[in-house]
Amino acid sequence: MSTPFSGLRPGSSLIAVLVATALLHAAPAAAQTGSVLARVQARASVRVCIWPDYYGITYRNPRNQQLTGLDIDLSAELAKDLKVGLDHVESSFPQLINDLKTDRCDVAMFAVGVLPQRKEQLSFTQPYLQSDIYAVTTVSNRMVRQWSDIDKPGVVVAVQAGTFMEPVMREHLKQARMQVVQPPATREQELESGRVDVFMTDYPYSRRLLDNADWARLVAPPKPFFVLPYAYATRQGDPQWLAVLDEFVARIKRDGRLKAAAKRHGLSDIVVN
Repeated sequence: MSTPFSGLRPGSSLIAVLVATALLHAAPAAAQTGSVLARVQARASVRVCIWPDYYGITYRNPRNQQLTGLDIDLSAELAKDLKVGLDHVESSFPQLINDLKTDRCDVAMFAVGVLPQRKEQLSFTQPYLQSDIYAVTTVSNRMVRQWSDIDKPGVVVAVQAGTFMEPVMREHLKQARMQVVQPPATREQELESGRVDVFMTDYPYSRRLLDNADWARLVAPPKPFFVLPYAYATRQGDPQWLAVLDEFVARIKRDGRLKAAAKRHGLSDIVVN
C-alpha cells in the first residue's frame, strides 16, 4: 500500500517526512476553505441539517416517511432563493454542533434554541420563533395537576438529551428527580409506561401530543418560565454565509412566507416578527 513515506530513500531527512505528512493532512482542511456560499453554488445544492423527530418543525411521518413541518417548507424556500437544489441531512440536538463544524451540512434549520453554550461554538441568524417550556403529563396522572406540582419529592421529570430543557431543568429542579432520555427511547414512551410523571418540551413538540394522543395533557407555566429564541445555525468564521442566511430570515418575515408556513403547521403563536 502506498503511503506518504513510500518514495523516501534510506537516509532521507526527517524534514522531508514531516513535509509529506503535513501535506497529507492539509488536503481535507484546504477543501473546506473559502465561503460556504461558494461551495453551495459550486455544488448546486444546499445541505440542511434537520432533526426528523421534531413535530411541526422537521418531522418524518412514520406512516409514509414524508418530511413535513415549518422548516421543511422554509428550507425549500432557501434553496429556491439560492437557485440550488436541497439536500436534507438527518441530525439531532446532541449531534448539531459536530455536524456543522465537520461540514456535514451548511446550515441547521430545525428551530435551534440560541443558548450561550451553543453561541460559543456556532453562529446564529436573527430569531424567527420563540418558545417557553411546557410540561406534558397524562390525563390520569395524579402527581402533576398543575405547574407547581412538578418540582415536588417523588416526581420524575423527563427531558430529551441535548435539548435546552436539559440544562434549564437541571438548574431549576430542587426536589423532583430528572431523567435524561437518550435515543432511541422517547419521552412519550417513558411517560406512557409510567416510568416518569411528566416531560418537559417546547410549544412545537407539545402539539405532537395534543394533536395525536388523547391520553396526554399540557401543563403550561402560569407566567413566562424560560422563553428562548430559535434561529438557524451555522459554523463560525464565515460572515458572508451568515449574512446570506440572515437576509433570508429577514426576507421571509417581510414577504409573509414565515407567517404562512407557521399558520400551515399551527405555530403562528410563536413567530418572531
